[in-house]
Amino acid sequence: MPETVPRNAQEDETVIPPNSSPDRFFHSNIPISFGNQVALPRPRLDALLEKAVQSPIVTVVAGAGYGKTHMVYFFVRNTNVHTAWIQLSERDNIGERFWENFTAAMSTLSRETAAKLSELGFPATEQQFERYLEIPRHDVIRGDKYIIVYDDLHLISDKTVLRFLEHTITSSFSNITSILVSRSEPSFNLMGMVSKGLLIRVTEEDLRFSRDEMAAYFNLQNLGPSPQTLSLIYHDTEGWAFAIHLASLSLRNLPPTRGYVPQALRANIFKLIESEVMAPLDPSLQRILVKLSLVDHLASSLLGELAAEDPVSGGGKEAVPFVEKIAAVGSFIRFDPYLDAYHIHHLFLDYLKGRQNELGEEEKKEVWLKAAAWCVANGQNLDAISYYEKTGDYDRLIGVVYRVFPLSLPNRIARLLLEILDRAPEEIFRTVPAAVSIRFQIFTVLELFDRAVEEIKKTIAGLEAEEPSPSNFLLLSGCYNNLGFLGLTTCPSTRDYGFVRWFEKGYECFRVSGHVYPPSGSNIVASLSAYVCRVSVSDRGEIEKYIEANAVMASCVSRSMGGFFSGIDELARAEYALFRTDMVQAERFAMQALHKARQANQYEIENRALVYLVRACVFNGNHEKIRDFLKLLEAQLSEKEYLNRYTYHDLVMGWFYLQTGQRGRIASWLKSDFEESDLSSLNYGLEALIRAKYHYFEGRYQAAMAAMTSQKGSYSYGNLLFGKISFRSMESLCCYRLNDIPGAIRALEAAWELSAPSGIDLSFIEMGKDTRSMIGGILKGGADGPYECAVPREWLERIHRSSSTYAKKILVITEKYGDGGEQNRRSSAGAVLSRREQEVLTGLSQGLTREEIAGASFISVNTVKSVVKSIYNKLGALNQADAVRIATERRLLKQDSDD
Repeated sequence: MPETVPRNAQEDETVIPPNSSPDRFFHSNIPISFGNQVALPRPRLDALLEKAVQSPIVTVVAGAGYGKTHMVYFFVRNTNVHTAWIQLSERDNIGERFWENFTAAMSTLSRETAAKLSELGFPATEQQFERYLEIPRHDVIRGDKYIIVYDDLHLISDKTVLRFLEHTITSSFSNITSILVSRSEPSFNLMGMVSKGLLIRVTEEDLRFSRDEMAAYFNLQNLGPSPQTLSLIYHDTEGWAFAIHLASLSLRNLPPTRGYVPQALRANIFKLIESEVMAPLDPSLQRILVKLSLVDHLASSLLGELAAEDPVSGGGKEAVPFVEKIAAVGSFIRFDPYLDAYHIHHLFLDYLKGRQNELGEEEKKEVWLKAAAWCVANGQNLDAISYYEKTGDYDRLIGVVYRVFPLSLPNRIARLLLEILDRAPEEIFRTVPAAVSIRFQIFTVLELFDRAVEEIKKTIAGLEAEEPSPSNFLLLSGCYNNLGFLGLTTCPSTRDYGFVRWFEKGYECFRVSGHVYPPSGSNIVASLSAYVCRVSVSDRGEIEKYIEANAVMASCVSRSMGGFFSGIDELARAEYALFRTDMVQAERFAMQALHKARQANQYEIENRALVYLVRACVFNGNHEKIRDFLKLLEAQLSEKEYLNRYTYHDLVMGWFYLQTGQRGRIASWLKSDFEESDLSSLNYGLEALIRAKYHYFEGRYQAAMAAMTSQKGSYSYGNLLFGKISFRSMESLCCYRLNDIPGAIRALEAAWELSAPSGIDLSFIEMGKDTRSMIGGILKGGADGPYECAVPREWLERIHRSSSTYAKKILVITEKYGDGGEQNRRSSAGAVLSRREQEVLTGLSQGLTREEIAGASFISVNTVKSVVKSIYNKLGALNQADAVRIATERRLLKQDSDD
C-alpha cells in the first residue's frame, strides 16, 4: 500500500512522518513501530477521521486495495486513544471463534476485561448480551476515549455474529467509537444511527489518491516520473492505492532508459507481485512465505515457531533474523501491535495460496500441527479443530472438543462438528473411540435420533464380532449407555421405559472391563431437561413408572460413568413429591440428591435440588432456611466447571423475585417477549414460564400467553406433563384477568384433567392470591348463577384454601426478602436514628409497652406507634424483636443518658 513501502537495503534509519514525534509511537501503552518502512502523511484523511471519530460509528467502505486498513491504522497509531483492533476472517462466522478473536483484541486494552469476556462466552442470546454489556459498563473508564476497529467486516455473514455486532456497535457508550472497515456496506441495520446523525461514512472517493498525493508518494521514495508519466499512471490507477504502489515498484526497478509501461499493470497484478516483490527474495524465504499462507492468524509467537526449523531463520532461537527479512516484503506483510500478529495483504495472500502446490503434504501437515498446538495453547480452539482436521489428527481434534465444549453443545457448534466428522475417514471411529461418543452427542443435540441408533448398533455389532478385551468391553459400555440415553431422551413421546436394559448392559460391560474411575468423581457435568420427570401424559401411575426406570438408570450410570448423573434418582422423587405438595418427602429427597450430586461434581443436579428446597421452604413459610439455600445457590457461581451456572442462577432468582414482588430485579433477558435461541430444546425452556409469569404480573396477559406457546417442540418444556399443567393453569389466570371467563374455565378444566390423576397441585397453589381470586370468582359465579365448570367443587375449594394459605406465607416472606425487606435490611447498616427514635427503641428493648413509653416521654400512644413504624422502615425490621436485634448488632441502641 502507498502508506508503507520497503526502504532500500542501505537505508537503515527509520523515517518519521512529518509533524510526528517519537512519543506518538506509543498508543494506549502499546508500542507502535514503523520498522524498516516509510509512510506518506495524508492530512486530508487524518482530518476526515479526526472529525469522524467524534461520532459513535464510522464506516470505511471501499473495494480491495484502496488503503482502508492502512488509513485507519496510521490514524489510530498516532492518536492517544485506547484502541482495540479486531481483524476479522471467514472463520469468525462461528460465534465461539469470533469471541476468541474479539477477546484477544480486548486483552490489549485490559487483561482483566478479557478474562471476564472469555469466561462469559459468546453472547448468542439476549440474556448473555445483557451480561456482556455489564462488563464494559463496569470496566470502561469514564472520561477516556475508546476506539474499536472491526477490519474486513464484509467477511462476516453469520446472523448471530452480525446480531452481536449490531447490538454492541449501537449500544449507548458515549466515549466508544466503532470503526467498521469493509469492502461492502455492513450487513445489518444502521439506518437508525444514520437518521440520528450518529454515523459517519468514509467512501472510495474519499480514499482515492489525488494526483498531487500520488506525486508526493513517488517523491517520498526518490522517484521523479515526468508529468506525462504521472498522468499515465493516474489514468491507469484511478487513484487506487494498491495499483499506485505496484507502479512505484515498477518505476524503482526499471532502467533509466525505459519509461512506465501501463499495460503491465493492467494485464496481471500477480505477475507484478512475482517480479517486483518475490523475485528479489531468497528462494527459501519465498517457500516460508508460501507456508505462512496456510495459516489464518499469524501471531508473532506463532510466526517464530513456524520459522524456527527453517534454514532461513537459523533454527531455534534464531527466528529473529527471519522476522527482519519479512520487512523486505514491505507493506504486503505488516505487524499489527494491537493483535501482536502479522497481517498479509489479501491480494498478496491470494498469490501465495496459488503457490501452495509447491509444498509437499508433510510440509503442510507440519505447519498445521504447529498452528494447531499454538491455537490450543492460546485459546483459539475452533481454529485448532480446523487445523487438526487438515492434518488428519482426529485424536487431538476430539481431545479439544472434550476439553472445551459443554455436554450440551450449541446447535451451530454441533452442526460444524458433524460436518467435520462426516468428512472423516471411516476408520477414525475405530482408532479414536471418543469420536463415537462425540458423534452421538451431536446427533442428540440436533435430534437426529434414528441416525444415532443406526450408527450405534452398527458399532456394537462390529465390537461384538471382535475378540473380547478390556478396551472392547469399555467401548461396548459406552455404546449401550448411549442407546440408553437416546431412550431416555425420546421416552416422553414413545412412553417406552425399557431403555433401562441398555444401561444395565452398559454397566455389565463396564464391570467386566475392569476399568476404575478416580475417586474425584465424574469429569462430565450432567445437563438436565426442563423437568427431571420426563413424562408427557397424565395417565395414573405413568410418573411412577418413569421414576422406577430412572432409578435403575441412575444406579447403572453413576457406577459405569464415574459418578455421572449422581443424585438424579433422588431428584426425580423430590420433584414428584414437590408438585404433589408433599413437602416432607420433597425436602428429604432433595437433600439426598444435593449430597450425592456434590460428591460427584454434578452441579446442575445440585442446582435443581437447591431450587426445590427453596420452593419447599417458601411453601412452608420457612424464611430462615430460604436464606441458607440462596447462599448455596450464589456460591455455585464460582464453580467454573458448571458452564450453565449464570443461566440457571438467573432463572432461579427470577422465580424467587416474582414470588416476593421484586420484578425489577429479574434479569432483563427474562423480560423480553420472545428470544430466538441456538440452544437445544432438550435442555432449555424453563425461561418460558419465568417470562410468562413476569408478563402476567406486569399485566401483559397476551404477552404471557405468547411466551408459553413458544415451547411447542416434541421434547421441549411445553410437551412435558409438569410444563403442560403450568402453562394451562397460567393460561386460565390470563383469561380470567382478560375477563374471558369461558376461556379461563376451559383452561382450568384442561389443567385439572392433566393434574388430577397424580395429584399435581403446586402449579395452581404457587400463584397464591391470583389463583384464590380466580377460583373464588368461579365458585361465586356470575349474575345468572354459578358458572358451569367440569372441575369438582371439592377440588376447587381445596385449592382455594391452599392458595390462600400460600398467599399469607408469601406476604411474610415478601416482607423479609422483598423490596421493602431484605434489600432494605442490607442498606440499613448506615441507618441513622433520630433522638426520639432512639428513646422509643430503648424503651422497646427494655420491654416497655407503647403506653408506658408514651407516658415516660410525654407523647401520645399514636406518636409512639408512628415512631415505631419509622424505626422498622429504617432498620428493615419485621417486628419489635427483630428491630432490637438489628439495632444491637449495629450498636444503635442508646446505652445511657450521656450517650
